[in-house]
Formats: sequence, C-alpha cells, structure tokens
Amino acid sequence: MIETLVPAQARAGEAFGPDGAAVLYPEEAALVAAAPNERREEFTTVRGCARRALAALGLPPAPVLPGKRNAPRWPAGVVGSMTHCAGYRAAVLARDTDLMAVGIDAELHRPLPRGVLESTALPRELAWVRTPPAGAAPLHRDRLLFSAKEAVYKTWYPLVGTELDFEDAVIAFREDGPDGAPGTGGRVGGARTGSFRARVLRPGTAPDGHPLTALAGRWIVHRGLIVTAITVPVRRPAAATAPEGVGDPGPGR
Repeated sequence: MIETLVPAQARAGEAFGPDGAAVLYPEEAALVAAAPNERREEFTTVRGCARRALAALGLPPAPVLPGKRNAPRWPAGVVGSMTHCAGYRAAVLARDTDLMAVGIDAELHRPLPRGVLESTALPRELAWVRTPPAGAAPLHRDRLLFSAKEAVYKTWYPLVGTELDFEDAVIAFREDGPDGAPGTGGRVGGARTGSFRARVLRPGTAPDGHPLTALAGRWIVHRGLIVTAITVPVRRPAAATAPEGVGDPGPGR
C-alpha cells in the first residue's frame, strides 16, 4: 500500500497485523521490556518492516534505536521513517545518495477527536476541511490533514534539525482522478489517492545548502486507513552543456 506513494529508489516494508517472525535486538528489547503487550508488538513489528526494507536495499539488518525527539537512528548512508497505528505498521527507507529525507504517517480513516482539528489547522486548511465537495465519497479531511502534518514534521526534523509546530506549515491537497491522473474524485483499485504540498512558514536549510521552503507528498485512503508520505530527492548537479559541435555525433550516428 505505501509503496504506491514513494519513488522507485525507496524500499518499504509494511504489515497489517503482528509479525510473529520479527525479533528485537537486545538493545531494542530493553526499551520496551516494561511496556504493555500491544506496545511491544507494534514496536517489534515496525522494526521487522524496517529490516525488510533494509534487506531490499541490499543492506544487512541492524537495530533501530530512537535518537533526538525519537527520530529513528538509521545505519550510515540510510534515511527513512516508520509509522504505526491500529492494524498497520510500515517503514520506508532509501540510500542517502538517492533521497535526503523520508517522512511517513498512518492513521485510522475516522474523524479526529473533538478539539484536535482546531489546534492543528490554519484558517485556510480549516476552510478546506469544512467544505468537502458535494456528492463525493466520504473522506475524513480532518484526519488526512493531521496525517500530512505529521509526515511534514517527521521529514523536517531529521533533515533540518529544527522543530515545527502544526501552525508552521500550510498544506494544500489534490485528489487523483478516476484514471489515477491528478484531478478530483478518483478511486483506483478501491483506493482513494492524491497529492499534497506543504509550504513551510518557517523555512530552513537542507544539508546541501539549499533553502527549504516546501515539501511535496502523496496520500492514500484504503482498507480503513489514511497513509501519507513525503520524500525529498537529492539534488543532482545540472549537466554541463557542451559547446556547439563538441560531443555531437551528428545525424545518423
């Protein structure tokens, strides 16, 4: 499900229930030794997802321990993100030569608890949530907005090293059309999909020195879940243009 949201350079692992084959490293197990069974299961299963993604990148398994602000500490040369909610766990990883950052979030497709929207949404976002298109199939826009903001934070903090509050980014959404192309009101394979763009109101600087003012992502609603994902590609140097006549094989060659 989440693989449809990320580029080909990324690798994903996901689970819709407990992964009985997942095993924790001792240092991971120590973190949840006193936790309830449900917490230990989600902690273990999402790390199983991460290790499958590492294997898909051709890398050996490794412990995934929390760092600052609970951001996962990945092996050298790897960027990624993990998420879990009731009935779903996922991890998306990539080599840092392909992507600078990844942020994913999963939520149940249901309305937010009372009062959460008002503390999450900016006025423009609040207007979008409260004016759904007439005749459209149910889409809990409040929960979609919340998930996208979580994905923004999980992308931004490891990338820039500063924290964002909910009001520090304003998000605009689009829904794919019936054929999967950008448009409105689409359903593809039983899933509802689209894109979003987050304009960061407190810009930062990416590790490559470029200013970072916006993040782009994708979303999907399927199987009672909302999943959002943001990836930030590595900027490649522009190819030098050869002088006229240099390196030009000419017609027919």
